[in-house]
Amino acid sequence: MPRVIAYIDGFNLYYGLRASRWQRFYWLNLRQATLHLLKPDQSLVEIKYFTSLVTTPQDKSRRQATFLEALSTLPAFSIHYGHYLADTVVCRQCGHTYTTNHEKMTDVNIATEMLSDAFTDRFDTALLCSADSDLVGPVRKVHQLFPDKHVIVVFPPARHSNALKQVASGYLHLDRATLTKSVFPDQVVKPDGFVLHRPADWR
Repeated sequence: MPRVIAYIDGFNLYYGLRASRWQRFYWLNLRQATLHLLKPDQSLVEIKYFTSLVTTPQDKSRRQATFLEALSTLPAFSIHYGHYLADTVVCRQCGHTYTTNHEKMTDVNIATEMLSDAFTDRFDTALLCSADSDLVGPVRKVHQLFPDKHVIVVFPPARHSNALKQVASGYLHLDRATLTKSVFPDQVVKPDGFVLHRPADWR
């Protein structure tokens, strides 16, 4: 069966859901969502999820930690971490100084994993869930070096990239119907028996 590896840009997906005001889908079983996107003859090899740890505010960090623990219960699922870079910004109008954080490394980590998996022949088709146009380069390179392999872009809700669409073998949209069928139950039991509860704000 044709082998598939999914590469999921966690923050691109999160901000797409947030822009759509679909907080109830934050508690998303990414394996179920991915399986709904596969063709009947395809086999899911692995899902690779890319994110960075949120440290503040504390409630947001706690919700993310709970979600990551829920994801860790999924088979053939790995999490790849980037980091945040703090920037100091000065308001041009009032002169007020504040700090903002930018998530870094996700696009590099995705590119590294996708190209590594292509070189070691771990997939026939890559599902790339992102609308980050910075990923045009690695997608194009996979197609150039491995003409028999395919990269299908899966656009998160409220996200799109014409540049990615043009270099991909095809594209899909992660729509409401797929999301509705792919939410974790309110309680997720870890292998050690610990029960994870869906955050109240995500209902």
